[in-house]
Amino acid sequence: MNIVVRTPNWIGDVLFSLPAVDSLRANFPDAEIWLAANDWTRDLLEGTVYSDRVLPLPSWKGIDGRRAAARALRSRGFDIGLLLTNSFSSAWLFAAAKIPERWGYVRDARGPLLTKRVRPPKADPAPHMVRYYLGLLEGLGLRTVTAEIKLAVSGDERSGVRRKLASLGVDPDKKMAVLAPGAAFGPAKRWPAANFAELSRLLRDRADAEVVLVGSAGDKALIEEILSPPSRRVLSLAGTTNLRELLAVLSLASVMVSNDSGPMHMANALRVPVVGIFGPTDPRVTAPFHAPSTVVKKDDIPCWPCLYRTCPFDHRCMTRITADDVFAAAAPFLR
Repeated sequence: MNIVVRTPNWIGDVLFSLPAVDSLRANFPDAEIWLAANDWTRDLLEGTVYSDRVLPLPSWKGIDGRRAAARALRSRGFDIGLLLTNSFSSAWLFAAAKIPERWGYVRDARGPLLTKRVRPPKADPAPHMVRYYLGLLEGLGLRTVTAEIKLAVSGDERSGVRRKLASLGVDPDKKMAVLAPGAAFGPAKRWPAANFAELSRLLRDRADAEVVLVGSAGDKALIEEILSPPSRRVLSLAGTTNLRELLAVLSLASVMVSNDSGPMHMANALRVPVVGIFGPTDPRVTAPFHAPSTVVKKDDIPCWPCLYRTCPFDHRCMTRITADDVFAAAAPFLR
């Protein structure tokens, strides 16, 4: 049996989907299971049972790109395709690749392209995304295993990052708070830069913690705003780490403070204590899945949850969360 799983496109969703892939393996122990995914997924999952079974998809841009992706899948001779994505285009890809069995939720008008269809849950509130993906397997009549998300960091990776931090003036043996102020989804999910700046000061002055800011190259301007004026006790690694190095940095943290974003779920998969700051999104759906973790949000916002990328109003779901609120949530992890 040769099975391919189309994984989601965001870091957090990829991690949320892993228990469903574990369950698929439990139902088909002798099958060869591949993940059709973005190429960066391989780095994220290095050291897990999935890392050697990532099939990077070619570019989807234009009809030529779509045909190339379909040919890449068809050449593997897959018997079953499991869609953990919701889009019509992902179901079209599996159909164009002539995968005989195509299983997924009936979403985005793609029902005719599926051979086994499961109605998505209509629960209110919606289930956590881990349960959402597991629910697909249950709807297919498959058993599910205990949900666990776990990533690995090697000793060499951890040692390398310790040396890097020390060379940049951070003592890796002290308590360390890692802050992720970015959010790829859009600015509505970002706690204000001034609040992150104030939180950095509180972590330094009240908890005597080293403070490290992480993010992509696209987060550099945001982090420069947080570091204005610069402080010798706050280090920015924005744009200087790949996924493996970011994981290693997170593995050294005493606490990780983040908006609802991929790095938060990476830290949670390492069992690093996490404080998640939630504004327009619903923590019942995308909160850190494992302990130790806590969520900071305001419960009296009438327009919540809006799921907007950009707030059309005054962004009160984020601006009303103070630095003191977040420090109070992080402080127990720094004692």
